[in-house]
Amino acid sequence: MTETIRTEIDARGVAHLWLARAEKHNALSAQMMDEITAAIGALGADPAVRVVVLAAEGASFCAGGDLKWMQAQMNASAEERAAGARRLAAMLSALDRCPKPVIGRVQGNAFGGGIGMMSVCDVAVGVSGARFGLTETRLGLTPATISPYVVARMGPAKARRVFMSARLFEAAEAEALNLLARVVAPEDLDAAIEAEVVPYLSCAPGAVADAKALIRMLAPPIDAAVQEATVAALVARWETAEAGEGIAAFFDRRKPGWST
Repeated sequence: MTETIRTEIDARGVAHLWLARAEKHNALSAQMMDEITAAIGALGADPAVRVVVLAAEGASFCAGGDLKWMQAQMNASAEERAAGARRLAAMLSALDRCPKPVIGRVQGNAFGGGIGMMSVCDVAVGVSGARFGLTETRLGLTPATISPYVVARMGPAKARRVFMSARLFEAAEAEALNLLARVVAPEDLDAAIEAEVVPYLSCAPGAVADAKALIRMLAPPIDAAVQEATVAALVARWETAEAGEGIAAFFDRRKPGWST
């Protein structure tokens, strides 16, 4: 029994994996990351599943890291921080390597880890009015664990526009940055998702899986070594005075010392 997500599979083999912490804007807790990892593994291994739609309940797609998790990281050891980063890396890797097509249904805002989740979808469709951002540097941190997938999706040149500045951007710019394939009105989102799903139902499932594996083989590898490098980068950043000041300022509801 899962508590932070739910899954549905229709008669066609179309699975919906719903983020179900609407009251927390679907922020990623340790439990939620573990449940997503397990669920996507099961859906990927289920021969009855043809397509996975990654969706979310409530107003937000994913607000990034859970606040309780962030508070725990403030006093955690380097080993504990690394374990937390590996949990996120494992979830993103599972989504990225799912042999079924993964279609993102982005019905609301996404920040931080939510951008990482969009980046591992094969296609993501979002709604006009949604806002996005890689906001980690405001806290003295970096978007380290999600970075291989974000840079792979955007490309280095486009990533430079939003990766370091923490500025928020609209859905139209998310499309220009390759995070979203299409932007539609909220009332048209389900029809747009269905339009992405239907073509796969006439394709050979094994051929689809092999084609997706080919893309991973031909692209720059995001392997265990890359993941561990991003984990080490994040742990090192947590040890800085900037991170301590940024996180403390966030919870004190004040500007950090560097902010003007």
